[in-house]
Amino acid sequence: MAIAHTKLPGLDAPKVLAIVEPVLASHGVDGVELEWRGDKEGKVLVLSIEKPGTQRTGDGITIELCSEISRELSAAFDETEVIGGRYRLEVGSPGVERKLYLPDDYRRFAGQEIKVTLSVPSEIDGFLGQKTIRGTLFGLDEAGRVVLETDHGQLTFSFDEISNARLVFSWGQSKRKMGRPRRPTSAGIRRGNSKRSS
Repeated sequence: MAIAHTKLPGLDAPKVLAIVEPVLASHGVDGVELEWRGDKEGKVLVLSIEKPGTQRTGDGITIELCSEISRELSAAFDETEVIGGRYRLEVGSPGVERKLYLPDDYRRFAGQEIKVTLSVPSEIDGFLGQKTIRGTLFGLDEAGRVVLETDHGQLTFSFDEISNARLVFSWGQSKRKMGRPRRPTSAGIRRGNSKRSS
């Protein structure tokens, strides 16, 4: 399957995806995010993964699984030299405050609390002028609009009206639904890589 969200500035995205997607398929996981970015330690390729169809973010994503995927990707990147220079590769779950990208995300995570950021300030009573609205996700209606239950009643939004949306972590919800930390510990996930010398 295609990765829900990619941001690979400066890289040959088709070549990177041609390496990443088969590895994910072989391990039976979906890609949520694949981003190439810089931080104070240098360049990093961050990959978040999840088991298909899971309703609790992080379910089935173990340190061992992340480490195995990381090793396979590192070897493939070093062999093909798709990514030049030094970089790190981080593989983990998308976390308990996972972003929602696809219509299926809004169906699967129905019943959980989310935060929606609107493209323009709201004109809805109770939320006038606000761009961020929190509530319980009710999935999608027959027209494919996002349905949200709030303190001011049920609201619907088209995808065009939503700039971004994410799950909201709360301790009460974590006991009922989540049961996992935001991301596996860094052991075996962060890898130092460099372009193979000739």
